Amino acid sequence: MRVVVGISGGVDSSVAAYLLKKQGHEVIGLFMVNWQERDGTCTAEEDFEDVKRVCNKIGIPYFSVNYSKEYYERVFTYFLEEYKAGRTPNPDVLCNREVKFGPFLEKARGLGADMIATGHYAKKLVRDGKFYLSKAKDLNKDQSYFLNQLNQYQLGSVIFPLEDIEKPEVRQIAAELGLSTAEKKDSTGICFIGERNFKNFLKDFLPAQPGEIREINTEKHIGTHDGLMYYTIGQRRGLNIGGRADGNGQRWFVISKDLEKNVLYVSQGEGEELFSDGLYASKMNWIPEMPAEREFDCFAKFRYRQPDQKVHVTLLNDTDIKVDFAERQRAITPGQFVVLYDESGIVLGGGTIDREIRK
Repeated sequence: MRVVVGISGGVDSSVAAYLLKKQGHEVIGLFMVNWQERDGTCTAEEDFEDVKRVCNKIGIPYFSVNYSKEYYERVFTYFLEEYKAGRTPNPDVLCNREVKFGPFLEKARGLGADMIATGHYAKKLVRDGKFYLSKAKDLNKDQSYFLNQLNQYQLGSVIFPLEDIEKPEVRQIAAELGLSTAEKKDSTGICFIGERNFKNFLKDFLPAQPGEIREINTEKHIGTHDGLMYYTIGQRRGLNIGGRADGNGQRWFVISKDLEKNVLYVSQGEGEELFSDGLYASKMNWIPEMPAEREFDCFAKFRYRQPDQKVHVTLLNDTDIKVDFAERQRAITPGQFVVLYDESGIVLGGGTIDREIRK
């Protein structure tokens, strides 16, 4: 079987490619360049050098493709629009659906691929001809949260070679093979853009509009924010309002944003203002299909690495849901994704958080 692997220059995709070749597949490495700086320079050269070394070491051909235009139009524009709207987007989720499983998948088909593969820690199950997404064996590294928007065609086209392997074993395999990526640090930051000073980066694309910071219960003006887009619900660093004589000595937290008035609301200490009883979400992507029941109990994550939370879900229509929490949840953030799981770790679907519910 011909398999095209999305190879990034990291240890996970390197080992994924090796495991597929070891299984007897015809493996091709495909490296994606998805971001270029405004001056035209590309930040991916170092990663591509690692790709070359890895592919030569394990003996597979490799290609490079540039999807910076597609990434900008399909992911980054959405990213900016969400920030303009006062929300906190998760571009990694959209990046998977719109790029890694979009033009990348079609390019792989053009290379005669039977399947594509990635270094994601996630598991695919097949039941009665339908494809399901599930948590990987390594729950500490599980990335099913970021794949919640995949459709049946995309899921049916992918192999996850690391689904039953834990991260230490991945690094051990890479070390035994002498791969240059064996000790390489895991990538962090925005998908394909990487680690950088976020405030400075965003300032290059969106004009900053400073405004008032107010205490949410008293409406007292206690400071000035640099622009609502720079803050997220629950944030406690970088507010520059600590040490006030009229405070109680506890940390300040972002509670909400008023886009019309350009006001950032905060509260001192982790009080009731930071917790919610539920949420409304929209644009649900159901895997493999919408549940038959209008109401059901399941588990949910509202951010990556969060432990599963018990919830009660009510379907409002095909794409909108109401989620009631068994226990109040901290810092529910509009623009992020809520991902639903059953008790066995299978992803039921995911959607964008629109607003929180407080009773």
